Amino acid sequence: MIQIPDAFREKMKRLLGDEYDSFIDSYEKERVQGLRRNPLKVSEEEFNHICPFDLQRIPWVKEGYYYNAGERPGKHPYHEAGLYYIQEPSAMAVVELLDPRPGEIILDLCAAPGGKTTHIAGKMKGKGFLVSNEIHPARAKILSQNVERFGIGNAVVTNEDSGRLSARFPLFFDRIVVDAPCSGEGMFRKDESARLQWSLEHVDICARRQEQILSNAAAMLKPGGTMVYSTCTFSPEENEQVIEAFLLANPDFSIMDMGERQGLFKGRPEWSKTGRSDLSRTFRIWPHRSDGEGHYLAVLKKEGTKTGRLKRTYPSYCTEPAVRKEAEGFLKELLIQPESFLQQKEYILFGDQLYLIPPEMVDFKGLKIVRPGLHIGTIKKNRLEPSHALALFLKKEEVKQWADFPADGMEIVKYLKGETLSEKAPLRSRLSKKGWVLMNTDGFSIGFAKLSGGIFKNHYPKGLRWM
Repeated sequence: MIQIPDAFREKMKRLLGDEYDSFIDSYEKERVQGLRRNPLKVSEEEFNHICPFDLQRIPWVKEGYYYNAGERPGKHPYHEAGLYYIQEPSAMAVVELLDPRPGEIILDLCAAPGGKTTHIAGKMKGKGFLVSNEIHPARAKILSQNVERFGIGNAVVTNEDSGRLSARFPLFFDRIVVDAPCSGEGMFRKDESARLQWSLEHVDICARRQEQILSNAAAMLKPGGTMVYSTCTFSPEENEQVIEAFLLANPDFSIMDMGERQGLFKGRPEWSKTGRSDLSRTFRIWPHRSDGEGHYLAVLKKEGTKTGRLKRTYPSYCTEPAVRKEAEGFLKELLIQPESFLQQKEYILFGDQLYLIPPEMVDFKGLKIVRPGLHIGTIKKNRLEPSHALALFLKKEEVKQWADFPADGMEIVKYLKGETLSEKAPLRSRLSKKGWVLMNTDGFSIGFAKLSGGIFKNHYPKGLRWM
């Protein structure tokens, strides 16, 4: 039986009244599990054809599915290939309401572990610029790994405070997600630490922090832009009352009317301090009324007309002839049509690491950057060793050499464990000589190997290998 803080019970009973018993009973029900398809890698039709799990559609998200509790999609080769992201179903509503478009400039301000970022990137279809930020260094690394696994090439991962970002990116973004750090009440059913850390004082601390983060985000949004604020808490202090205070301080913002959404319920104006009626346009997801954990969402619009690109300082791109020559030679050797890479100028060196950064990115100076763009590889003496990120970004149709292993076979498991494989092992292949080979599972890229003497030397990252 889940141990829920007494003060939380009393508070929710006061707020919910007759609905309280159904609410509190939901904590004894088995929580639902969800995954979200990656449209950058697999179409809906193909995913439905190849997916080995028993899935049911989540009503509020196009790419989202429930899966059965007994299944383990995180231990399948498709997960390593980035075909889907495992995410709590309610959390998927955030980006659906944000409605990102290809070509836009977007910020995910509190992004770890990466659910919203990967969702946004899928809807951007590789076009535009995404800044994905996380203030905690360890969580920022996890975020960066998920950006890599999803095959995202147009994102920069930062490890910054919202105030420092606001100073660097004024009036910069078309859309912003603020999935704010909160007291985590909506996660009580799945997260014991959230229950242990909860207190009324913690709720108040979170609310003050959320107001500051939201204010910093507002300064980064272009006139005419859209911002989604979300939490995984039930507390009005962190939800309706935060939005209420924000609107009072920012009269150029309003709550957008997003209409009716299946599984989402209206916000509660009566739980605010002034009872402003437009708070009914915000949304709540309740665990006793929908198949998902607790969530709050508000879609905010900034008045005005979107401005053009602001003047800004760009990073110093790599111009070292030796590095460019090595990179050019490698790309020509690897790719069937390397021109799309070769014609771009936005290459930078982070130490000995070569990256291709989004052309919209500002100067890095003074910013803590975890992933400055698409990691191409490591510059070594007279050669470039490709990165795992590049493998997951590419498709087998783009490379000169590839090998394909069935997802339900033992050979792909051996590869994921870091073992060497024989040239005779793949289900299908296109191999013409020794050198770099893009390894695939059922046609989806999963890493690199180097072919020599009929053997694939395994280059799957040691930190990701299966035990």
